[in-house]
Amino acid sequence: MTAADGRLYDQALAKELASEEHLVILCGHFKGIDERISPWVDDKISIGDFVLSGGEIPAMTIVDSIARLLPGVVSDRVSVETDSHYNGLLGAPCFTRPQEFRGQSVPEVLRSGHTKKIMEYQFLESVKRTAKVRPDLLEKYEFSSEEEKILKEYGLVKFLRASKKP
Repeated sequence: MTAADGRLYDQALAKELASEEHLVILCGHFKGIDERISPWVDDKISIGDFVLSGGEIPAMTIVDSIARLLPGVVSDRVSVETDSHYNGLLGAPCFTRPQEFRGQSVPEVLRSGHTKKIMEYQFLESVKRTAKVRPDLLEKYEFSSEEEKILKEYGLVKFLRASKKP
């Protein structure tokens, strides 16, 4: 059920719900849904601290985010796994064509075809973007040993300290 007093919806909850075989989302309107149906409600979900006229838009948001996680919905699984929030960080900057736009070029590493270097670049840019825009996410993030190695290799150990919980 969508509700203002529900647990806050995030990517972890989207992954959890995507593993369910069946879902029914009840959508209240204006003040909500009759309290007497509570015994039949397994969970309440809120998409944020703001007011909407009804639960239909939150339900659409929930359905869309879950659908992206289901096999075959997005043809490129790597695309899904590198989306913002999928693993706890914001995604790396996105570049498309043309190669140059108003004097700005797509970074050379992304045009290199060197898969390992591209993945490292995207990871590093993801960490930098997260630290700049959403440091709260970085504080909760636990780097793998491989990620720590990459950060150290590029002299970015400050991000390791930022991610350690006090």
